[in-house]
Amino acid sequence: MGRHTRARIDLSALRHNFALAERQAGTAEAMAVVKADGYGHGLEPVARALADQAGRFAVACLEEAERLREAGIRQPIVLLQGFHDDADVATCADLGLEPVIHSDHQLAALENAAATLTVWLKVNTGMNRLGFAPEQVEARVQRLRAVGGVTLKGMVTHYACADDREDPMTDRQNDMFSALSARYPELEFSAANSAGHFRVDSPRFHWTRPGIMLYGATPMIVESAAELGLRAVMSLESRLTATRVLQPGECVGYGATWRAARPTPMGIVSIGYGDGYPRHAPTGTPVWVAGTRTATLGRVSMDMLAVDLTAAPHARPGDRVELWGANVPVDEVARCAGTIGYELLTGVTARVPRVYTE
Repeated sequence: MGRHTRARIDLSALRHNFALAERQAGTAEAMAVVKADGYGHGLEPVARALADQAGRFAVACLEEAERLREAGIRQPIVLLQGFHDDADVATCADLGLEPVIHSDHQLAALENAAATLTVWLKVNTGMNRLGFAPEQVEARVQRLRAVGGVTLKGMVTHYACADDREDPMTDRQNDMFSALSARYPELEFSAANSAGHFRVDSPRFHWTRPGIMLYGATPMIVESAAELGLRAVMSLESRLTATRVLQPGECVGYGATWRAARPTPMGIVSIGYGDGYPRHAPTGTPVWVAGTRTATLGRVSMDMLAVDLTAAPHARPGDRVELWGANVPVDEVARCAGTIGYELLTGVTARVPRVYTE
């Protein structure tokens, strides 16, 4: 069987989180964002699990959309970055994809392609990554409507600060986008990312785009996932592979960054940064060992890490260890490591098997 390191994926928790997104969306519909290999959970299994709930899927790139079609997903698929090469227009048409148009070079490709295609227009309301400024929208709408075979479905924008309830930028973005929605009542509009679902003051428009919330991590700065009603989908787990008692003055790990001040029972877990666990997680990062909450010791190695067993003296080699999941929120581990839950979930490497449960 080899190592017992696994990423256990709870598909019922995934569906629970999508149902919560639907409730938070109100009269709007929710399109499931499954980019980055389903945020590290496995693109195809995640999409199949949501196929009876989601009216649309959204991905970042053409390669992800192709995988969804090969997996039998028949819902419309929105390409959030649109297409990158002119030749991709034909592929989008063949697969029935809905690219987001955010630049004039994409518009020119559509004008030259003679393809039958449904598209969305990206509006830059302040994020300043992709899209057209509101005052540029009318000219681009007219260009799109003049292209034979191309149907403009609607417009999308992206919030920059929706995770912070105190930041006024979301209100400014909503004002700009609402004005466009009133100007083009025949089109559909999409703005709310995961954080937008929990902003009661934000309009939902026609489509929301839940992403990280589907996977049980918080999209907000202050509230935890549990406080928002979300359930952890991924449990990253392994086993204790060895135990020992460190005497005062003894160290563990590269750089000898941690030394025992007293006799300390210690365990070695067969997981490390080669599996996607953050190397920069410091001593004291929480873990769950044999049913007990404890913490890491010393530096994380490529294939293993050390844990303090003072609170779990009963632990033995072979006992289960949860690195994050239902007992240790991924967001808590991320804060210790100076990052966000998004990075940890998408960073679990390919050598960690995904095991799917209900």
